[in-house]
Amino acid sequence: MGSIPVVCLVFVCGLLVPVLGDKHSLYYIYTSLNKDVALPGIYEFTALGLLDDREIDYYNSKEQVKVPKQDRMKEKLQPDYWDKGTQSRRSKEQWFKVNVDILMDRMRHNETDLQVLQWRHGCEIEEADGKPTFLRGIDEYSYDGDEFLSFDDENMRWIAPVAQALPTKRKWDDVPILNQYTKGYLERECVDWLSKFMECGKEALRNHSKPEVHAFAKKSTTNSGKLTLTCLATGFYPKDVRLDVRKFWTSLPEHLLTSSGVRPNDDGTYQLRKSVEIQEDNTAYYDCYVTHSTLEEPIIKQWDKMCFDCQSSGSGLVGPVIGVVVLLLIFGGIIFVLINKGIIVFPGAVNAVPALQAPPTGVIVPEQLLSAGVASDGGSGIPSGHSD
Repeated sequence: MGSIPVVCLVFVCGLLVPVLGDKHSLYYIYTSLNKDVALPGIYEFTALGLLDDREIDYYNSKEQVKVPKQDRMKEKLQPDYWDKGTQSRRSKEQWFKVNVDILMDRMRHNETDLQVLQWRHGCEIEEADGKPTFLRGIDEYSYDGDEFLSFDDENMRWIAPVAQALPTKRKWDDVPILNQYTKGYLERECVDWLSKFMECGKEALRNHSKPEVHAFAKKSTTNSGKLTLTCLATGFYPKDVRLDVRKFWTSLPEHLLTSSGVRPNDDGTYQLRKSVEIQEDNTAYYDCYVTHSTLEEPIIKQWDKMCFDCQSSGSGLVGPVIGVVVLLLIFGGIIFVLINKGIIVFPGAVNAVPALQAPPTGVIVPEQLLSAGVASDGGSGIPSGHSD
């Protein structure tokens, strides 16, 4: 059967409040299919901009318009930014169509099967006292969810983990200006855009940056005689936070806890959840202890010994339902399923994808570089604008 990749992309506009050592990221993810599929919300080509894992702009091959996904982005950036972005996205769409065909030929894949080409590029910074420090840059390609080609920023060269990517690597490495531009974009231009985007919602975010803390318990799903006690901190920004689950005012060691990790909410804030298994008839004192840069003193939330879904005594009556939705993933418009391989591609993972023509960096390169060593089919040229 054919292969369908699943791309789960998570998003919402991340915003900046200067905090010592706070980390931020800006990534663009492009996904192209070799043919249309008759499924709602799935398109031959999509492009997403992510700030701190939150969607800031979106484009698909049906509407063919780059649109803002955050009100602040729309208000702060001029209309010509979106007009130019639309043209750049359309150009990249054509670039991807050409390269999907070239890769299918190189991989000897059947046109009746569904193939997927994906590109992710961007940067991460650490922000201290309003000044960004570059941490790392990512420029990588994947084909059908498998790593294909990635850029080594430090040594300014392309890495080919599979033999089929070697012709592309050789072509691109033979053009120093191409690799110089890619390095410059990742370390400087991307950082500039990241800083600019973070300013979009600074004022709005300050109004809801303090964490809310909840302590609740429900029956364990693995042991009928136990409860899962959970501490949840949500609605905080920036994302650096400390959450301890305490027993008799002493923090439990992390190896006894299950943590969700810091996750994004849909309003630009974050959440963190930690849980521990306890005996159902446990009468010990438990609380949640939270510290955050927005707090003058820690928040301490005591567990009231109520159980969310218990129906008998032992741990008390049925407790109040905690009306908090834990958002693990906020889908930014596309979910693809790989029928053949069952592959899931996450934006945070290293998913490199190949292209046989020179990458869409905006650099003018010689015509002979438009093909990455398989066959020169004329191509569609180099899409301009790496940082849109």
